[in-house]
Amino acid sequence: MLELATLGLLQQESLHGYRLKQQLELFMSGCISVNYGAIYPLLKRLEERGFIQVFVEEESNISRKIYSITNEGKIKWQEKMLEHPHESWVNSRSRFMIKFFFFSYLEPQERLKLLSHRFMTCKLYLEKKELDFDLVCHDPYQLEAWHRCKLAIVDEIEWLSIQVETITKIINLTETF
Repeated sequence: MLELATLGLLQQESLHGYRLKQQLELFMSGCISVNYGAIYPLLKRLEERGFIQVFVEEESNISRKIYSITNEGKIKWQEKMLEHPHESWVNSRSRFMIKFFFFSYLEPQERLKLLSHRFMTCKLYLEKKELDFDLVCHDPYQLEAWHRCKLAIVDEIEWLSIQVETITKIINLTETF
């Protein structure tokens, strides 16, 4: 997820490491953990793979590495945006929110595909969990915790429905012109 977020932020502008960390913390802290121990090795790997390029900026006798995305990096980012890896519920939710943050870089049809996939994932997860909990849970605190979790999923499904409707209208408008 950190790779996806990093490549996405570098599409907006070239950044030095500290500023990149600040941007990740500002926009992604609800989705991923951000620390220097992960960022700089990631930047090195992305550079080695040709997904980013590094140039040195000299300012007042201080040199600073500036990172920018390459065309290969943009292609890799696009692939990561459209993939649906098998992962835990928590990670899939975080990954989707990172993807949503960068929706403006996608075509409306791609956005709709991602929204529809997330919508179905949420509905299926909710149905499965309801069956599981109704059969085995009798503890009042566990039931209350499940109820809280269920409300969050239902809220996400409603929000996704609105997003799907909005994107569908945009697609229909562009097709009529």
